[in-house]
Amino acid sequence: QVQLVESGGGLVQAGGSLRLSCAARGRTFSSSVMGWFRQAPGKEREFVAGINWSGTNTYYVDDVKGRFTVSRDNVKNTVYLQMNSLKPEDTAVYYCALQRTLRLDSRTYIPTQYDYWGQGTQVTVSS
Repeated sequence: QVQLVESGGGLVQAGGSLRLSCAARGRTFSSSVMGWFRQAPGKEREFVAGINWSGTNTYYVDDVKGRFTVSRDNVKNTVYLQMNSLKPEDTAVYYCALQRTLRLDSRTYIPTQYDYWGQGTQVTVSS
């Protein structure tokens, strides 16, 4: 069993930055793909970023490329999402998720392909 706990959300002005963290409890973290998703009110949960087991490969949705950076520390069992140049449209609940596979592929983008989820952390960007 794996538990994921997100932190780092909050209220920030447009153009500001936040760093989200997701701490994992369980043995499979270092051999798993980690994903970040977000869900705004009235919208479906959408993929934001993904990182492979070793941290050497990453995927991003086009909207956040150049602004967000996903990274991981397999010693600390933690994955991070550094969010810069935030926009009001980034406002959402952000979730981390674990997929029990080593590599990124087409499944990385699909929420139902993930095995464990955190509880989410709210990010609000004011204009």
